Amino acid sequence: MRTDEKALACGSLLFSSMPAKEAEAILSNARVIEFDRGQTIFLQGEVAKAVYIVMDGWVKLYRIAPSGAEAVVGVFTKGRSFGEAVAFRGDVYPVSAEAVTNCSLMRIEAEDYLRQIRTSPEAAISLLSATFAHLHSLVAQVEALKARTGAQRVAEFLCELSNCENGRCEVILPYDKVLIAGRLGMKPESLSRAFSKLRNEGVTIHQNRAKIDDIKHLRIFSEEDPANAWAKP
Repeated sequence: MRTDEKALACGSLLFSSMPAKEAEAILSNARVIEFDRGQTIFLQGEVAKAVYIVMDGWVKLYRIAPSGAEAVVGVFTKGRSFGEAVAFRGDVYPVSAEAVTNCSLMRIEAEDYLRQIRTSPEAAISLLSATFAHLHSLVAQVEALKARTGAQRVAEFLCELSNCENGRCEVILPYDKVLIAGRLGMKPESLSRAFSKLRNEGVTIHQNRAKIDDIKHLRIFSEEDPANAWAKP
Protein backbone atom coordinates (compact mmCIF):
# COMPACT_ATOMS: atom_id res chain seq x y z
CA MET A 1 0.00 0.00 0.00
CA ARG A 2 1.36 3.42 -0.94
CA THR A 3 1.85 6.15 1.66
CA ASP A 4 -0.76 8.40 0.03
CA GLU A 5 -3.31 5.56 0.02
CA LYS A 6 -2.73 4.94 3.72
CA ALA A 7 -3.04 8.67 4.45
CA LEU A 8 -6.34 8.84 2.57
CA ALA A 9 -7.69 5.84 4.50
CA CYS A 10 -6.60 7.35 7.84
CA GLY A 11 -8.43 10.57 6.93
CA SER A 12 -11.72 8.78 6.31
CA LEU A 13 -14.46 8.72 8.97
CA LEU A 14 -13.71 5.07 9.57
CA PHE A 15 -10.22 5.91 10.91
CA SER A 16 -10.07 9.66 11.57
CA SER A 17 -10.73 9.39 15.32
CA MET A 18 -8.63 6.26 15.80
CA PRO A 19 -5.08 6.32 17.27
CA ALA A 20 -2.34 5.71 14.68
CA LYS A 21 -1.25 2.44 16.25
CA GLU A 22 -4.69 0.84 15.98
CA ALA A 23 -5.22 2.17 12.46
CA GLU A 24 -1.85 0.80 11.37
CA ALA A 25 -2.73 -2.64 12.75
CA ILE A 26 -5.97 -2.76 10.75
CA LEU A 27 -4.52 -1.36 7.55
CA SER A 28 -1.52 -3.69 7.58
CA ASN A 29 -3.63 -6.40 5.92
CA ALA A 30 -5.72 -4.11 3.71
CA ARG A 31 -5.26 -4.14 -0.05
CA VAL A 32 -6.13 -1.80 -2.90
CA ILE A 33 -8.12 -3.31 -5.76
CA GLU A 34 -8.78 -1.81 -9.18
CA PHE A 35 -12.27 -2.05 -10.71
CA ASP A 36 -13.31 -1.24 -14.26
CA ARG A 37 -16.35 0.88 -15.02
CA GLY A 38 -19.50 -1.23 -14.69
CA GLN A 39 -17.76 -3.97 -12.70
CA THR A 40 -19.64 -5.44 -9.73
CA ILE A 41 -17.97 -5.05 -6.34
CA PHE A 42 -20.51 -7.11 -4.42
CA LEU A 43 -24.13 -8.17 -4.87
CA GLN A 44 -27.20 -7.70 -2.73
CA GLY A 45 -27.58 -10.81 -0.55
CA GLU A 46 -23.87 -11.75 -0.44
CA VAL A 47 -22.34 -12.35 2.99
CA ALA A 48 -20.56 -9.15 4.03
CA LYS A 49 -16.95 -9.85 4.90
CA ALA A 50 -15.23 -6.58 4.05
CA VAL A 51 -15.45 -2.81 4.23
CA TYR A 52 -14.33 -0.56 1.38
CA ILE A 53 -12.83 2.91 1.15
CA VAL A 54 -12.83 4.68 -2.22
CA MET A 55 -9.30 5.68 -3.20
CA ASP A 56 -10.27 7.10 -6.57
CA GLY A 57 -13.31 7.15 -8.86
CA TRP A 58 -17.02 6.68 -8.10
CA VAL A 59 -19.08 3.78 -6.75
CA LYS A 60 -22.86 3.40 -6.56
CA LEU A 61 -24.88 1.38 -4.08
CA TYR A 62 -28.27 0.24 -5.31
CA ARG A 63 -31.13 -2.17 -4.65
CA ILE A 64 -33.22 -4.10 -7.14
CA ALA A 65 -36.94 -4.02 -6.36
CA PRO A 66 -39.18 -7.06 -6.96
CA SER A 67 -40.40 -5.27 -10.10
CA GLY A 68 -36.84 -5.19 -11.41
CA ALA A 69 -36.47 -1.44 -11.00
CA GLU A 70 -33.16 -0.13 -9.71
CA ALA A 71 -33.11 2.23 -6.72
CA VAL A 72 -29.84 4.11 -6.16
CA VAL A 73 -29.13 4.27 -2.43
CA GLY A 74 -25.89 6.23 -2.54
CA VAL A 75 -22.96 7.31 -4.67
CA PHE A 76 -19.49 7.46 -3.10
CA THR A 77 -16.19 8.98 -4.14
CA LYS A 78 -12.66 9.52 -2.88
CA GLY A 79 -12.26 9.12 0.88
CA ARG A 80 -15.73 7.69 1.52
CA SER A 81 -16.26 4.27 3.08
CA PHE A 82 -19.16 1.86 2.72
CA GLY A 83 -20.26 -1.57 3.92
CA GLU A 84 -19.38 -1.03 7.59
CA ALA A 85 -22.58 -1.77 9.47
CA VAL A 86 -23.39 -5.12 7.86
CA ALA A 87 -19.79 -6.33 7.58
CA PHE A 88 -19.21 -5.96 11.31
CA ARG A 89 -22.40 -7.88 12.06
CA GLY A 90 -21.55 -10.71 9.70
CA ASP A 91 -24.81 -9.95 7.89
CA VAL A 92 -25.52 -9.91 4.16
CA TYR A 93 -25.15 -6.80 2.02
CA PRO A 94 -28.61 -5.17 1.70
CA VAL A 95 -27.47 -3.46 -1.50
CA SER A 96 -25.26 -4.13 -4.51
CA ALA A 97 -22.15 -2.07 -5.29
CA GLU A 98 -20.91 -1.23 -8.77
CA ALA A 99 -18.05 0.85 -10.13
CA VAL A 100 -19.56 3.89 -11.85
CA THR A 101 -16.15 4.82 -13.27
CA ASN A 102 -12.80 3.06 -13.29
CA CYS A 103 -11.93 3.17 -9.62
CA SER A 104 -9.56 2.03 -6.89
CA LEU A 105 -10.95 0.67 -3.63
CA MET A 106 -9.23 -0.30 -0.42
CA ARG A 107 -10.63 -3.57 0.89
CA ILE A 108 -10.45 -4.03 4.66
CA GLU A 109 -11.39 -7.41 6.07
CA ALA A 110 -14.11 -7.01 8.68
CA GLU A 111 -12.39 -9.43 11.05
CA ASP A 112 -9.25 -7.25 11.13
CA TYR A 113 -11.35 -4.27 12.24
CA LEU A 114 -13.38 -6.29 14.74
CA ARG A 115 -10.18 -7.52 16.35
CA GLN A 116 -9.28 -3.92 17.19
CA ILE A 117 -12.80 -3.08 18.39
CA ARG A 118 -12.54 -5.83 20.99
CA THR A 119 -9.50 -4.13 22.54
CA SER A 120 -9.82 -0.45 21.57
CA PRO A 121 -12.79 1.84 22.37
CA GLU A 122 -11.42 4.35 19.82
CA ALA A 123 -11.94 1.82 17.03
CA ALA A 124 -15.57 1.39 18.06
CA ILE A 125 -16.05 5.17 18.15
CA SER A 126 -14.68 5.49 14.60
CA LEU A 127 -17.14 2.85 13.43
CA LEU A 128 -20.04 4.65 15.10
CA SER A 129 -18.97 7.93 13.49
CA ALA A 130 -18.95 6.40 10.01
CA THR A 131 -22.30 4.68 10.58
CA PHE A 132 -23.84 7.93 11.83
CA ALA A 133 -22.57 9.78 8.74
CA HIS A 134 -24.28 7.24 6.47
CA LEU A 135 -27.52 7.53 8.48
CA HIS A 136 -27.38 11.33 8.34
CA SER A 137 -26.89 11.17 4.57
CA LEU A 138 -29.92 8.91 4.14
CA VAL A 139 -32.05 11.20 6.31
CA ALA A 140 -30.95 14.17 4.19
CA GLN A 141 -31.94 12.27 1.03
CA VAL A 142 -35.39 11.51 2.44
CA GLU A 143 -35.82 15.15 3.46
CA ALA A 144 -34.85 16.31 -0.04
CA LEU A 145 -37.33 13.90 -1.63
CA LYS A 146 -40.14 15.02 0.66
CA ALA A 147 -39.50 18.74 0.93
CA ARG A 148 -37.75 19.94 -2.25
CA THR A 149 -38.70 20.18 -5.89
CA GLY A 150 -36.74 18.29 -8.53
CA ALA A 151 -35.04 21.51 -9.66
CA GLN A 152 -34.01 22.27 -6.09
CA ARG A 153 -32.50 18.79 -5.67
CA VAL A 154 -30.51 19.22 -8.87
CA ALA A 155 -29.40 22.69 -7.76
CA GLU A 156 -28.18 21.31 -4.44
CA PHE A 157 -26.33 18.51 -6.27
CA LEU A 158 -24.53 21.06 -8.45
CA CYS A 159 -23.65 23.19 -5.43
CA GLU A 160 -22.14 20.16 -3.71
CA LEU A 161 -19.91 19.58 -6.74
CA SER A 162 -18.72 23.19 -6.81
CA ASN A 163 -15.71 24.57 -4.94
CA CYS A 164 -16.87 28.17 -5.51
CA GLU A 165 -18.39 30.40 -2.83
CA ASN A 166 -19.49 33.28 -5.05
CA GLY A 167 -19.85 34.30 -8.68
CA ARG A 168 -19.56 32.27 -11.85
CA CYS A 169 -18.30 28.73 -11.85
CA GLU A 170 -18.33 25.57 -13.89
CA VAL A 171 -18.68 22.03 -12.60
CA ILE A 172 -18.15 18.72 -14.34
CA LEU A 173 -20.89 16.14 -13.89
CA PRO A 174 -18.98 13.16 -12.44
CA TYR A 175 -21.16 10.41 -13.91
CA ASP A 176 -23.92 9.92 -16.45
CA LYS A 177 -27.29 11.64 -16.22
CA VAL A 178 -29.24 8.41 -15.74
CA LEU A 179 -27.30 7.78 -12.52
CA ILE A 180 -27.68 11.42 -11.44
CA ALA A 181 -31.44 11.02 -11.85
CA GLY A 182 -31.41 7.81 -9.80
CA ARG A 183 -29.25 9.41 -7.11
CA LEU A 184 -31.74 12.28 -6.79
CA GLY A 185 -34.84 10.07 -6.82
CA MET A 186 -35.93 11.16 -10.28
CA LYS A 187 -36.61 9.68 -13.70
CA PRO A 188 -34.26 10.76 -16.53
CA GLU A 189 -37.03 12.78 -18.17
CA SER A 190 -37.70 14.56 -14.85
CA LEU A 191 -34.00 15.40 -14.62
CA SER A 192 -34.14 16.95 -18.10
CA ARG A 193 -37.10 19.10 -17.05
CA ALA A 194 -35.25 20.15 -13.90
CA PHE A 195 -32.22 21.20 -15.96
CA SER A 196 -34.56 23.26 -18.18
CA LYS A 197 -36.09 25.01 -15.14
CA LEU A 198 -32.62 25.84 -13.82
CA ARG A 199 -31.93 27.97 -16.90
CA ASN A 200 -34.03 30.62 -15.17
CA GLU A 201 -31.61 30.36 -12.24
CA GLY A 202 -28.55 30.88 -14.43
CA VAL A 203 -27.55 27.25 -15.09
CA THR A 204 -26.58 25.99 -18.54
CA ILE A 205 -25.89 22.30 -19.17
CA HIS A 206 -23.73 21.19 -22.08
CA GLN A 207 -22.88 17.49 -22.22
CA ASN A 208 -21.14 16.78 -18.90
CA ARG A 209 -20.53 20.41 -17.88
CA ALA A 210 -22.73 22.80 -15.95
CA LYS A 211 -22.06 26.52 -16.21
CA ILE A 212 -23.46 28.49 -13.27
CA ASP A 213 -23.83 32.28 -13.45
CA ASP A 214 -24.00 32.79 -9.68
CA ILE A 215 -23.34 29.89 -7.32
CA LYS A 216 -24.55 31.86 -4.29
CA HIS A 217 -27.90 32.52 -5.98
CA LEU A 218 -28.21 28.82 -6.89
CA ARG A 219 -27.48 27.81 -3.31
CA ILE A 220 -30.20 30.14 -2.04
CA PHE A 221 -32.63 28.72 -4.61
CA SER A 222 -31.89 25.14 -3.49
CA GLU A 223 -32.72 26.03 0.13
CA GLU A 224 -35.76 28.27 -0.30
CA ASP A 225 -39.30 27.36 0.69
CA PRO A 226 -40.55 24.76 -1.79
CA ALA A 227 -43.86 26.61 -2.00
CA ASN A 228 -42.01 29.49 -3.65
CA ALA A 229 -39.97 27.16 -5.85
CA TRP A 230 -43.07 25.32 -7.07
CA ALA A 231 -44.62 28.64 -8.11
CA LYS A 232 -41.75 29.45 -10.47
CA PRO A 233 -42.22 28.73 -14.19
